[in-house]
Amino acid sequence: MPQNSISVPSPSSDAPQSSSAPELPGFYYDPEKNRYFRMLPGHNNCNPLTKELLQQKEMECKRLKMLEEEKTRKKSTRPGLNATMLVLKRNIGKVPVTTYCRFTHELKAACMRRKKVSIKYPEPVGGGAHRFEFILADSSNKRIFAVNDTENGFYRYGLVSLSGLWKDIPTVESHDNPHSTNHKVMSACWASLTAPDSHLLVCLLGKPQTQDSVSLIPTSLFRNVSSDYDHDYPEMLYNIKASNPWTCAWCANPQLANTYAAGLKEQILVMNAVTDYRRTFRTFSDTLAQQFATQTLLLYNGCRSGEVFSIDLRVPATPSNWKKAASFKHSSGVTSLRLLQDENYLIVADMSGEIKMWDVRMTKPVKHYEGHNNSYALLPLHVKEDEGLLLAVGQDCFTRIWNLQDTKLLRTIPSPHPAAKDSIPSVVFSHQLGGPRQMAPGLLMAVKSELYYFTYDSGTF
Repeated sequence: MPQNSISVPSPSSDAPQSSSAPELPGFYYDPEKNRYFRMLPGHNNCNPLTKELLQQKEMECKRLKMLEEEKTRKKSTRPGLNATMLVLKRNIGKVPVTTYCRFTHELKAACMRRKKVSIKYPEPVGGGAHRFEFILADSSNKRIFAVNDTENGFYRYGLVSLSGLWKDIPTVESHDNPHSTNHKVMSACWASLTAPDSHLLVCLLGKPQTQDSVSLIPTSLFRNVSSDYDHDYPEMLYNIKASNPWTCAWCANPQLANTYAAGLKEQILVMNAVTDYRRTFRTFSDTLAQQFATQTLLLYNGCRSGEVFSIDLRVPATPSNWKKAASFKHSSGVTSLRLLQDENYLIVADMSGEIKMWDVRMTKPVKHYEGHNNSYALLPLHVKEDEGLLLAVGQDCFTRIWNLQDTKLLRTIPSPHPAAKDSIPSVVFSHQLGGPRQMAPGLLMAVKSELYYFTYDSGTF
């Protein structure tokens, strides 16, 4: 027997198939060869192995297997649910309209087919020079805000029109005035300051010799989009110095018009973009996720410590003397918050891969969505209540879709590229991509320097 391997007795026929061999320090177990192999360099080892490389190999095998399974997917997400039966039950009145619509989107999401998107740039772009960091759709789904990481250490951000997704060869067009910065773009959100989605609120993390900031940028600075808005409104562009801005949120509540929040290092900033009136709230942990309520004057915050709490902005307070309206805790750092239309419920994701729906009145979890993968990354959640779906991209680069109501995992979509830290996909999902007039329902995925469109299968219904 080779000195760098140890054989393992074969399991008996009645042993469970899923049983795994025990871990041995300095060795890894290969289930195909039924042996342990040394991980550390030895006298007869020329290629040392690490746990990370083994996990990467396992993930790649899983990805390739799922890509093959994608070609022969079943057009059903659960037993007894198919298009024919669903239409029949609707026609005889056994399925309510809202339930029918949700099951329809569930079936269509399960049958989405991948197409590569052609990206038109105003100027030639070298291959691999513009790796997507993240994409963010506006409220009408007509365009996305795209952040790219260039090879020279700069970040490039701008707007991309989705009006050509409906074509046989899906096409998107990048607007001709993108911006470049040597600051890392940590987070962004759309801001309706002078018109719906008229500005972008961006968190910029500077290098040691530069200052961190939160910027409010009018979309009119990106050419060939300013015609969508009324020029009678004044535009606004400014930067606010801020220490370690991790996240930002724009308030859609008219009682707090023109107000935004930023999660900073052990501090929360709430500011009016027109009057410059600001409030600060000191915390004991960095704020990584935020969202304003629209029916009340509450700001929800998720921290690195795992705590989720709300601030009642009606209550007078000082930076060091203020009270939390409600508070509960996850086991690890919070990465994303999403309020439902019924704002008594909040969906929270953390760095351990937990996704839970909380009842904020009782401060208790009421639903748990299993299967998400995360250990340190700031990964967003995508809640689509009209479609009854919840989406999240894991650190393993798989995109997962759950039924929002019963928490069933409906589909796991493998990435077109091998999993890596710098190739975690960013996605946008809607049944109205491209806008209401040129609807292209489905999922848009940005990975590496490429875009992929997962279109609804027209043959499903």
